[in-house]
Amino acid sequence: MSRTASPTTQDFVPFATAALDFHRALNIPGGPLVTTRVELDALHAHLVALHGLLDAHTGRTGPLVPVEGDQLRTARTRIWQAADHVHAAYHAAPRQDSGELPEPEACKAGLPEGAPELTICQRHQRTAHLVRRRTTPADLHTPFTGLVRR
Repeated sequence: MSRTASPTTQDFVPFATAALDFHRALNIPGGPLVTTRVELDALHAHLVALHGLLDAHTGRTGPLVPVEGDQLRTARTRIWQAADHVHAAYHAAPRQDSGELPEPEACKAGLPEGAPELTICQRHQRTAHLVRRRTTPADLHTPFTGLVRR
């Protein structure tokens, strides 16, 4: 079993990084700006996708190189925490059509605002289910981000 990826494997992560940098340079002007719910939804989708990528790397690397696996596991947890905060920011942002602020409990009920706004909550709940299976509550609430394992 190989310990590294094939050299012929196409790596799209640098393209994703460049796309984010390009998006920021073109779409985020200087000065005050309220982030739209559409932007927050897209950021949440990106963070959830990154969480999935880190989850895959953690699962494959951890058994082979435990110290690296621990670091990847911590990174995966922090990305989930960022996604959780972006999800909360989405629900704190005013609705585009009315400017109303939704109730925080609406998301937990499963039908916060109907489609298409419901997609962020569906994505968040699917990922939260995975996080609960692979992460302890202590991991999610610890302020310490570095692991010491030798």
